[in-house]
Amino acid sequence: MQTSSDRHEYPAHWEADVVLRDGGTARVRPITVDDAERLVSFYEQVSDESKYYRFFAPYPRLSAKDVHRFTHHDFVDRVGLAATIGGEFIATVRYDRIGPGGTPASAPADEAEVAFLVQDAHQGRGVASALLEHIAAVARERGIRRFAAEVLPANTKMIKVFMDAGYTQKRSFEDGVVRLEFDLEPTDRSLAVQYAREHRAEARSVQRLLQPGSVAVVGTGRTPGGVGRSVLGNIRDAGYTGRLYAVNKAFAAGLTDLDGVPARPSVRDIEGPVDLAVVTVPAEQVPEVVTECGEHGVQGLVVVSAGYADGGADGRERQRALVRQARTYGMRIIGPNAFGIINTSPEVRLNASLAPEMPRPGRIGLFAQSGAIGIALLSRLHRRGGGVTGVTGVSTFVSSGNRADVSGNDVLQYWYDDPRTDVALMYLESIGNPRKFTRLARRTAAAKPLVVVQGARHGGVAPQGHAVRATRLPHATVSALLRQAGVIRVDTITDLVDVGLLLARQPLPAGPRVAILGNSESLGLLTYDACLSEGLRPHPPRDLTTAASADDFHAALSRALADDTCDAVVVTAIPTVGEGPSGDAALAEALRSAAAAVPAKPVLVVHVELGGLAEALSAAASTAPQPPAEAPGTPPPAEAPRTPPPAGTGAPTAPERPDGSEPREASAAGRRPTPAGTDSPPVAPAPGSGDGTRLIPAYPAAERAVRALAEAVSYAQWRRDAADPGKVPEYEDIDEKGAAEQIAGHLARGQGLTLGAAETCELLGRYGVEVHRALPAPGPDEAASAARAIGYPVALKATAPHLRHRADLGGVRLDLADEEQLRRAYAELTDLFGKPAELRPVVQGMAPRGVDTVVRAVIDPAAGAVLSFGLAGAATQLLGDTAHRLIPVTDRDATSLIRSIRTAPLLFGWRGSAPVDAPALEELLLRVSRMVDDHPEVVAVTLEPVVVAPHGLSVLGASVRLAPPPARDDLGPRTLPAY
Repeated sequence: MQTSSDRHEYPAHWEADVVLRDGGTARVRPITVDDAERLVSFYEQVSDESKYYRFFAPYPRLSAKDVHRFTHHDFVDRVGLAATIGGEFIATVRYDRIGPGGTPASAPADEAEVAFLVQDAHQGRGVASALLEHIAAVARERGIRRFAAEVLPANTKMIKVFMDAGYTQKRSFEDGVVRLEFDLEPTDRSLAVQYAREHRAEARSVQRLLQPGSVAVVGTGRTPGGVGRSVLGNIRDAGYTGRLYAVNKAFAAGLTDLDGVPARPSVRDIEGPVDLAVVTVPAEQVPEVVTECGEHGVQGLVVVSAGYADGGADGRERQRALVRQARTYGMRIIGPNAFGIINTSPEVRLNASLAPEMPRPGRIGLFAQSGAIGIALLSRLHRRGGGVTGVTGVSTFVSSGNRADVSGNDVLQYWYDDPRTDVALMYLESIGNPRKFTRLARRTAAAKPLVVVQGARHGGVAPQGHAVRATRLPHATVSALLRQAGVIRVDTITDLVDVGLLLARQPLPAGPRVAILGNSESLGLLTYDACLSEGLRPHPPRDLTTAASADDFHAALSRALADDTCDAVVVTAIPTVGEGPSGDAALAEALRSAAAAVPAKPVLVVHVELGGLAEALSAAASTAPQPPAEAPGTPPPAEAPRTPPPAGTGAPTAPERPDGSEPREASAAGRRPTPAGTDSPPVAPAPGSGDGTRLIPAYPAAERAVRALAEAVSYAQWRRDAADPGKVPEYEDIDEKGAAEQIAGHLARGQGLTLGAAETCELLGRYGVEVHRALPAPGPDEAASAARAIGYPVALKATAPHLRHRADLGGVRLDLADEEQLRRAYAELTDLFGKPAELRPVVQGMAPRGVDTVVRAVIDPAAGAVLSFGLAGAATQLLGDTAHRLIPVTDRDATSLIRSIRTAPLLFGWRGSAPVDAPALEELLLRVSRMVDDHPEVVAVTLEPVVVAPHGLSVLGASVRLAPPPARDDLGPRTLPAY
């Protein structure tokens, strides 16, 4: 570490792990005096050409003076960072603070000269770009606002690093050298560049795990049984297309084969490269395995082994050590305590999991933090027969276990680009970085549906093994913010599958208008009621009667789809007595052909089965036309790839049975028999097959079908709104500079404080938010004086914490027209509640009558700044009827925010009342949002009550809390979560 002569202690918070362009990882840390030998060794491995580009002359070796200079830093005016893999340098960057003439300087000089050197073997991996982000963040922390760099014209790679960074820059050419100067303040373009690089790197890191060219299962048992032997067999039986190895240090000498798979005692003994290692050894043996893998160049690990953070404090420390060790070698980890990963692509066919059967290839991506839930999801999607083969299956599956490294965010980055994934389903028990997840979810949802169910919602703590930052926001608020980002939030695994299957093949509805038709009046009415409950707009059900034939269904569905006032159709069907399987096949073909004629509207079926019908369908399946028999071990056919749907269209699928099995899809092409001894439901013939034809999902209950449709309607509306997200208005009367000076002055008095009434009014006034003046009234005479100053009529309020905003307790007297009424009211309050010192009474001018509302803003350390709105009053608080939006809020956000609460009709003329001034309320929301966005030191704002009248509004109470802002990791350099 640094010597006593250095001006600052070693800045450990500058250390970080980063993902590089090719998906590998590297460690970034400050260079210290202890790195002299590493620096010399690193420099010896750099080519003469790279040395020439760095020093502008032949420079074969570093002198002792050079080594001292490049390893001794004060961490303020002279800083050096190194990127390391396996503890060795692969790249360095340094800055030296300079003055106006380019000479060494100290603060307050705010310019520095920066220079890089990257080992030739690691050039092209994005190392320099990552180092630039980190050295820029360090420089900003130390008061440096601008970098200068001199580069030879032939050094095009380094010029490109600077030019592509997105900073505001100036370029000049003098004396044969290109001089680049650029400001370090993040810009919209620099953040966009950073996010794009983050996306490519993280997506690539997951791709390396899911598409390995070779796999080693470490810990394969010598005898059948056990986790390692099971995983090996699952990979082999799935038909994995790459090279597979069994590894166990206990293998007998001379053993070279295990169940037809090459066997080796160590990863080091494998002749060729290994891309992925599946680790199944006991936790205490894992460090040795990680070392072997790292030294052999393994790219990633799936750690199935348990006994980590899921096992207490010792396990948590063991998990931290595991992550640090793996990252030292540039490897990423899924797990520990992971169920495994699956990729059904015909080019890969990888089942590196504990699932004994490979799921059907399909278009749905699955991510589960829980192995048990992952099993349930795979089972539900696998229990399909006949026409659903290859269309309700899985593209990729990841079970992250303790989620020590690879998280749902990383998998979202991969799915966004994956052409084989059309719908993403996620089961989450914790969200480690809500701000980033929201950003990625918004981008993903704009291209393909993202359906999420969150477990452990009410536990109060994260599940064991999940190291996540704390959020002060309640689950309902987080859920609302996810919906704002386009996430389809559902509450159960059943809903997750129902919605995912619908979106996987059916188009998105253009609106909430639903036609209902079928051969059961009662089932139609149930569907109608379910639509109303879910906020849809159903047409009156059309009863075709129980005598309806397949032709009747075809004609009715064709008419409904042709109706311009219909956006979706729900077909209800009960079994027709005496027709049997042939009748079901005819009905399926009739529905398919009618739906195919109008492909822009979704069609769902509610099909209630009787026990006898289920048996008849199962028996009929064995006599239906069968596909050619497949050879044992032949993988299921892959679904034909299809072009992702354009915005405004979707893509769904299938249903479930009353006993809890999944929705089915009818196929006119026949079906396979249900294997004896399984609980897979018999599948009625359905429209579509693996050739990309649309399938019609058939649900066992009207409520499930309608709930899935309602989610599709909401998501489709979000897609349309996201195409025009609105804008953040500019207000000319805002005094941003004055507000900043006022805030800085207040914070100079302490780390965190709640402003007084006068200070609050002053700060809000700088953003055009006027608060009605309230004067203290410690006695009746002072109350009378305050009323004369304000002007009658007035209100008398008790502001003690237990009475504030509680008009229902009687602590407020309104419309006091003169001094006599005021003194009488004052006496009543003191008689009821105690002495004035306990009540803290104030006198305030009367505001126009209207609806009492509440506006709040808070900066959450995990989710970021959030704006909330609701009606005032205990009833609203009891119901939790509050809407939320992320800051900065756009004009469209503000409009939707006040309409999102369930009690919104009270604002818009409910039962003959006068509608409030909605534009004035929206402007208030936008001004509060702008203030919090401009000044992150404003960590909490409450305006209560805000009385919104038919013309204008009145802010009657306000509070503002200031504090140093929480760190914004989304504005800093790219890093992996620290361990």
